Amino acid sequence: MSELQIVLAGFGGQGVLFAGKVVSYAALIEDRELSWLPSYGPEMRGGTANCSVTISDDPIGSPLVTTPDVLVAMNQPSFDKFLDEVREGGVIIADTDMVPNLRQREGVRVVGIPSTTLAEDAGLKGLSNIVLVGKLWAETHFCARETLDAAMGKCVPAKKAAMLEKNKQALEIGIGA
Repeated sequence: MSELQIVLAGFGGQGVLFAGKVVSYAALIEDRELSWLPSYGPEMRGGTANCSVTISDDPIGSPLVTTPDVLVAMNQPSFDKFLDEVREGGVIIADTDMVPNLRQREGVRVVGIPSTTLAEDAGLKGLSNIVLVGKLWAETHFCARETLDAAMGKCVPAKKAAMLEKNKQALEIGIGA
C-alpha cells in the first residue's frame, strides 16, 4: 500500500476522533508518513465530527482528503454527505444501526455492520467506533495486526487502563464481523 486516505465521520460524542487517532498511531508505530486532520462543529456532543487520515509510504502533499479510499460512516448524515466522494474502487464501512438507508454505489464496495448492537450485546456500550476500526482493519489491513493492539495501548490513557481490554475486545468483534 503506497497511500490510503480515510474519512471517519459521525456525530460528536461517537468517538470518531478517537477512532482516527487509533488508526494514526498505528501508522506512527510502523514509521509511515501520516496526516490526521480532525474537523468538528462547536457543539461538544451531537454536532458533526469527522476526521481525515492519510497513511503513506511517501511524503504527503496535503492533509485534505477530498476523494477518500475509505469512508467509515457512523451516522446517516455522514454516509449521505460522503457517499459520492469515495474514490472508484474504494470501500464504505457503515454502522447499519445508525445508517438505516444503506445505499449501494457503483464502483464502491459498501459494507454494513450493526456495530452499535454488536458492541452493546458484548457489554461494550459506547465502543461502536472501535468495532468499526476493527472492521476497517479487516477490510484494508492498513497495518500489521499486532500494531493495531499497540496503537490501542498508546491511545487509551493510563487513567482509563481498565478500558484497554474492552477496546481490544471491540476490535476483535469488528475484525470478525
